[in-house]
Amino acid sequence: MSDTAKDWSDKKVFTTGEAAQVCKVSQQTIIRCFDSGRLNGFRVPGSRFRRIPREELLRFMQSNDIPVEVLESSLKRVLVVDDDPEIASLMEDVFGDDGRFEVRVVHNGYDAGMETERFKPNLIVLDYMLPDINGNIVCQRVRENDSLSDTRVICVSGVVEASEIEGLMEAGADDFMKKPFDLRELVRRVESLLGMTQREAG
Repeated sequence: MSDTAKDWSDKKVFTTGEAAQVCKVSQQTIIRCFDSGRLNGFRVPGSRFRRIPREELLRFMQSNDIPVEVLESSLKRVLVVDDDPEIASLMEDVFGDDGRFEVRVVHNGYDAGMETERFKPNLIVLDYMLPDINGNIVCQRVRENDSLSDTRVICVSGVVEASEIEGLMEAGADDFMKKPFDLRELVRRVESLLGMTQREAG
């Protein structure tokens, strides 16, 4: 069962038969919705085969109150925002090697905003001092977005005053860690914020 779920979570384009399995309806129902324009997609050139992009299938399921959990990966989505490539790479490795996370990395506030919209992270590890914006603004924007109401934010910084930390928490950060920090402690904080079972060391 988990293998099937994983297949769906990785899949980008669906056949009408696969879409029918995901939606728990008949293939004919999916074909009718496709042909009537209620479900968008494309035909394979030179054939009658219909294909449905993942984003469109998600939209169709949500608009018809069909549970989308079967399409979602069990991996927790973590967005790392840090302008130091070395630190960002270390965090990418520690989350990527863990096996429980899907991780993406950006290096400035503008890209953080774009990727947050696309990726819908469960948690953002946010460097306070970015080249184009400070962490408060990013936190505020996350908190103002209703679709990100469950997204947790951990701010990190090497140079920050106590009053700035307070301001970060008021802006919507859930936690703060001072650089340099132990990456294992970062993972523990992430586990705690996301309600995950803590993994034993070793």
